[in-house]
Amino acid sequence: MYFFSRAEAGRKLAKLLGDYSTENVAVIALNTGGVLVGAQIAMKIHASLSMLLSKDIYLPGEINPLAAVTSGNVFTYNKMFSVGELEEMKQDYWSYIEQSKMQGLHELNVILGSDGEIDRHLLNRKTLILTSDGFQNGFSLDVAADFLKPVNMRKLIIAAPFATISCLDRIHLLADEIHCLDVIENFFGTDHYYDDNTMPKTADLLKVIRNTPIHWHH
Repeated sequence: MYFFSRAEAGRKLAKLLGDYSTENVAVIALNTGGVLVGAQIAMKIHASLSMLLSKDIYLPGEINPLAAVTSGNVFTYNKMFSVGELEEMKQDYWSYIEQSKMQGLHELNVILGSDGEIDRHLLNRKTLILTSDGFQNGFSLDVAADFLKPVNMRKLIIAAPFATISCLDRIHLLADEIHCLDVIENFFGTDHYYDDNTMPKTADLLKVIRNTPIHWHH
């Protein structure tokens, strides 16, 4: 399935989530493209909108991230690596990992400022909708799951325009409810599935979040 834009995909998902307009809901975008999807959902169902921004940490010469850190100082290792591989890399690169973690936190704090931080206390007893503009793998979901561990949520919904088959397995383990418009067997990159790939800068995306008319805390 192809979409003209992330906003169009968000509107399609919003129609499926209309029943939640009377509930206490928070929409959390897991990447920048997810903000454009999530804004449509949030406006449709009168929910708050926020973005869980994370910084991937790569070891020298690796093409896949070793881990990611969020602005809440939550550190998540990539489960694509085995326990043995992770232990070996942590032993060999401990100081490098710690330095990268601190640098990542600093960059996130500069980007987000106080307005961009997610207050996890405000998520308690809410239905949470995690969204992205497309899930290639489950790493961003693992990061979100770690971040949300202290939250006493009512229900976890994962909504996305598409996900790969392997990622859908991870989604099924995490979510109480799933809304996925298409399942991708041969993934060609997220941009491939959108005609319009115009992406606002992060600062402008934070304005979208602040200006979503229903940026409420129920």
